[in-house]
Amino acid sequence: KVGWYNAVLQPAFHLPYPDDTLAFVVLSTPSMFDKALKPFVNKERLKIIRDPVDQCVSHHLSFVKEKFPDQKVDIIYDYEILPNRKPKFLAQTAAHVAGAAYYYQRKDVKLDPWGKKKIYGVCIHPKYGGWFAIRALLLFPDIQVPLLEQSAPIDCVSTEEKRIELLEQFNFHWQDWSYRDIIEVKERYSEEQKAYFATPPAERFQLLGLPGGAQ
Repeated sequence: KVGWYNAVLQPAFHLPYPDDTLAFVVLSTPSMFDKALKPFVNKERLKIIRDPVDQCVSHHLSFVKEKFPDQKVDIIYDYEILPNRKPKFLAQTAAHVAGAAYYYQRKDVKLDPWGKKKIYGVCIHPKYGGWFAIRALLLFPDIQVPLLEQSAPIDCVSTEEKRIELLEQFNFHWQDWSYRDIIEVKERYSEEQKAYFATPPAERFQLLGLPGGAQ
C-alpha cells in the first residue's frame, strides 16, 4: 500500500496517492538479460535510442498496462527524476515495505565502525542476493486495499558481522560484485551480463552492436 511507503519517508518523498492505494514493485531477476533484453534488442534494434535496459523494461510494462484496459495504471520507472533532481520514488524503500527485498542501512548496525563516512544502504533479496534490480513501481490509483496485510521482507543478512561486511563491500568495493554474494544465491548474472553492466553506459550500444544511441 502507498501508505506503507509514505509512512517511513519525509513528506518531500511521499507519493501523491491515498494511503490504501495498491502498488506493485517490479524487480528484474538475473534471467532478464537472456529472456527479455537480448530478444528485445534483436527485435527492436532500430528503435533503441536510449538505455536499452530502460527501453526493454518500459516495453514489457506497456504490455502489463494493456492487460488492465478498464483500470488506470500509473508506472514510475527507477530512473525517473523530478525537476528538483530527486528520484520520483525511492526504489529500495519501496522494495523493503513491499516485502520484496530487505533494505540494509547503517541504522541496522549497532556498533557503527564508519565514523563520519557517508554509508549508503543496499537491498538484498533472499533468493538472488544482490543479483537483481528494482525497475519500476506500478500504481493502481482506483484500487483501494484497506485490508491488505503487510509482509516484512526476509532478513537474510541477520548477523552484525555480515551486515558490516555487506555495507563495506557495497560502499567501498562495489565494482568487484562481492556484495551481491553476501548470502548463498540461487542464480547470478552470467559473465556476459556482468560484462554488459560493467561497461560504461555510453559504450553499451557498441557492445550490443547497435547504431549510435543517445549521447
